[in-house]
Amino acid sequence: MHEFSIVNALLEMCEKNATANEATKITRVEVKIGKLSGVEPYLLETAFNTFKEQTICDGAEFVVHLQDLVIQCHTCNAQSTLSKNEFACPTCKGTDVSVVDGEEMMLMRLEME
Repeated sequence: MHEFSIVNALLEMCEKNATANEATKITRVEVKIGKLSGVEPYLLETAFNTFKEQTICDGAEFVVHLQDLVIQCHTCNAQSTLSKNEFACPTCKGTDVSVVDGEEMMLMRLEME
């Protein structure tokens, strides 16, 4: 499961941010996970809760925001949010589209003390 390596990188990022802000504890970690990111939210949360112990994130709440797929149509120039992974513009039904959001995982917010 690559979620474990992602969590290790996330915990390192949290540690660096806490050090840079002279914080001694992180109480909340918020991430955004795109539907096309390849990251399974439940497995990521499980891995985070397993590996956060004895780190600066020990006891931190983990919040996941799921990001739907957002596309830009090059035919009619409409931007649309898709509930299904169907790569066609809902406005003009064109398939000349590019993904604007929903492919990545991002650290969105840390709450620190």
